[in-house]
Amino acid sequence: MRSINEIPLFPLGLVLLPHMALPLHIFEERYKLMIQECLDQGMAFGIVYARDSNIERIGCTARVTDVLKRYEDGRMDILTKGERRFLITSLDETRPYLQAAVRYLEDDTEPPEQDLLRLGAGALALFKELNRLLGSAFTADPSPGLDVAQVSFLVAGHEVFVPDERQELLVLTSPASRLEKVIELLRRKIETLKAQQEIRRIIGGNGKARDGVRV
Repeated sequence: MRSINEIPLFPLGLVLLPHMALPLHIFEERYKLMIQECLDQGMAFGIVYARDSNIERIGCTARVTDVLKRYEDGRMDILTKGERRFLITSLDETRPYLQAAVRYLEDDTEPPEQDLLRLGAGALALFKELNRLLGSAFTADPSPGLDVAQVSFLVAGHEVFVPDERQELLVLTSPASRLEKVIELLRRKIETLKAQQEIRRIIGGNGKARDGVRV
């Protein structure tokens, strides 16, 4: 954990991860104000997972990378990218939108590096298999400059990962534990997908094909 900072907060029913691209449609007045202030001041804002009328204490900052469209009434379509994880230490409700004092979270240092490389390679191999089964064009290759400790976030950005799974990964500061969890989730999804495809094949062979079920 590093310095304490105060950032605007955007509770949503989703989880943003570091390096993950996220398009947003901004339509509420308070968030029109918040995003415009972030644009004017070059600030990031925090996205936190909101569920059951509560918000999670650990979230991820988002930075606007592009304003895709502005509407006459002030609404905006924007593209954001996840940057840094944070822990909320206190909330401030004095502005039209929520603000929070946060502590930024960093990964633990975990030698030996060879173990992380092995886990990262395993996660990417399973990710490639998942995409093959889905017929997806989603890349299984890390972008330049992305170290192995961040591979789990790249993988979990895939649409088959649900918010609860992403939140579970977001809170882990052990790169090895995070990669192990991703591998566990990928194996489970691949097994489920293979079983679904086999069922569809069998049913289809009897002329009774039905729509597939999401992983």
